[in-house]
Amino acid sequence: MGLFFEVLSAINNPNQRGNVAQLESIINSVQQVATSRGIQPSQMQNIMSVMGNMLRPVLRHQQSLPDGNQLQNLISQPTSTDTSGMGMQSLLPPQLQQQIVQTVSQTTGISPNVIEAILPTVTSAVQSLLSMGSTNGGSLNSNSILNTFLDSDRDGGTDLSDVLRFGDRFVHP
Repeated sequence: MGLFFEVLSAINNPNQRGNVAQLESIINSVQQVATSRGIQPSQMQNIMSVMGNMLRPVLRHQQSLPDGNQLQNLISQPTSTDTSGMGMQSLLPPQLQQQIVQTVSQTTGISPNVIEAILPTVTSAVQSLLSMGSTNGGSLNSNSILNTFLDSDRDGGTDLSDVLRFGDRFVHP
């Protein structure tokens, strides 16, 4: 739940890009893609959890690179939750994308074809969520949401499924 608290903090901090409309757009896009593919909310939470666990090391590696510019540019740019997903997906080599598809499919029991079809929307939603912690002109280190997401030592407080579940309750009381 720690990651969701960081999202709420970004919404309440005028120096960060997060706002309620952006959170609502993220939640709605994930729910729409799930509904269109017949994915139950609990399955979508599992998808988000597994994807988050697989994306975390990739983003952590990108952040550790000497320049870190590619991740900085992705996370700091204004995003939308369109279905292109090319921003975040550009960090994922094709073999890693296939590994994500297979792992999510095996974990959730959802067809790999369905997972592959929703991957652009879900990665775009994750990128939008992480960008909510950006500050204008700030570095990756100043992005509280990204830093919390990448800190895996918080005993489950970085689970994307928590953000989806609590975010839905927040924007649709």
